[in-house]
Amino acid sequence: MQPIIGWGIAVVVLAALLNGSFTAPIKKMSGWQWENSWLLFAFSGLLVFPWMLTLATVPNLAEVFGGASFATLVRVALFGVAWGVGSTLFGLGIARVGMALGFALILGITASFGSLFPLAILHSEQLSDRRGLALILGTVVMTVGLAFLARAGQIRERDSAKTSSSSGFATGLVICVFSGIFSSMLNFSFLFGDELRLRSLHEGASAAMAANPIWALTVTGGFVANLVYCVYLLNRNKTWSVYRKRSSLAYWLLGISTGLLWFGGTILYGVGAVSLGALGGIVGWPIFMILDIIVALFWGAVSGEWKSASRRALAYCWTGIGILLVSIGIISAANMV
Repeated sequence: MQPIIGWGIAVVVLAALLNGSFTAPIKKMSGWQWENSWLLFAFSGLLVFPWMLTLATVPNLAEVFGGASFATLVRVALFGVAWGVGSTLFGLGIARVGMALGFALILGITASFGSLFPLAILHSEQLSDRRGLALILGTVVMTVGLAFLARAGQIRERDSAKTSSSSGFATGLVICVFSGIFSSMLNFSFLFGDELRLRSLHEGASAAMAANPIWALTVTGGFVANLVYCVYLLNRNKTWSVYRKRSSLAYWLLGISTGLLWFGGTILYGVGAVSLGALGGIVGWPIFMILDIIVALFWGAVSGEWKSASRRALAYCWTGIGILLVSIGIISAANMV
């Protein structure tokens, strides 16, 4: 079992590297407004790539969905819509507080809700054993790390003098909190939609690709939420013309790459979670989220988000990252023994 667990964690790490990088290309699309680039991400990452992969890897897909219970389909779809609200807020939060801090706050909250709630519902008897206690302790440690990162962001905003008051940053924090809560629904879909994965296996899908119908249905629900808000902004801000006036092949490729990076990381997370066994979706989730945060912090630094920050802000930031790494160690160690 050890090699499978080690392989599962390695795949989850790779997934986080991809997923944590998905907003980096948007930094190179300064000629487009947020709604222009985000709509392209939604089309590629939440609609086109998921269904292309699912159709290519799951035999008899119609039978997989047709044979699943109505309750399962509704749960997965509704969790997807809720997650879509979270992903829309994600983009808005990132725009207000920056990629590095936004990822840290949103994904940290997502990791907590997405792991502890399913554990309490599906495996409540394991809350008091070694794995459950390690997850709870790791989540507490992670929360401390997030507090340091939030403080680092506040100091950075003050140092860079980007805003004349703290209202913009405070609004961004509120958006990030709600985004984190709703974004955790992505993992709920994976855990509560397991019937679709089992039916995919029965129809001949490989173990690595059997969860694809769950992802396709979930992110389609998420696409609807993102589409509605992006179209609203495009109409309100009259930015449909941006696609025509500031169009270039580079922008379209960058926008498509955001969807590819995000969905590629999501699919790999599913593969790694399955390799981790019965608690894969519960244990792998916080590891995936925390590494996402660290990767995003790296890209935030590369893009210059922290170039005006003081040593004090950087000290809080690196301390927060160190604490997050400790929380990963706590969760991982309890499941490697």
